[in-house]
Amino acid sequence: MIRRLLVIAFLVISAWPAFAVNPDEVLADPALEARARGLSAQLRCMVCQNQSIDDSNAELAKDLRLLVRERISNGDSDEAVIAYVVSRYGEFVLLNPRFETKTLILWGAPVMLLLAGAAAMFVAIRRRTGKVTGTALSADEQARLDAVLKD
Repeated sequence: MIRRLLVIAFLVISAWPAFAVNPDEVLADPALEARARGLSAQLRCMVCQNQSIDDSNAELAKDLRLLVRERISNGDSDEAVIAYVVSRYGEFVLLNPRFETKTLILWGAPVMLLLAGAAAMFVAIRRRTGKVTGTALSADEQARLDAVLKD
């Protein structure tokens, strides 16, 4: 019984993003609707921040979906629609930021951190090799070791 409830809950939760786009928002032309869904998947919901406007149920996301569909219906290209939304909401609205000079740190930081970590590991390993670890055996310990090895 519990398994069935968990499966039902999982199915409802996993299908939740499908309910974000309301039927009244859908364009009549399937090609235009496919373009709108593709663009909506690239734009961040400013309320949820980790969801696209296509997946979000927030009012602002709905307004942005309608704006995207309106611009597409008016004949704007995909690039023009994205440029318009970015001009109104800033670069943060893009789920995948553009590779530009001002986003160079954003794109380069993971590589730089990986290189810094590798360099730190290399230095740590180089410092450890060649160093004597431990102390020399005392005369008594050496005598006991020799006795054990002779047996």
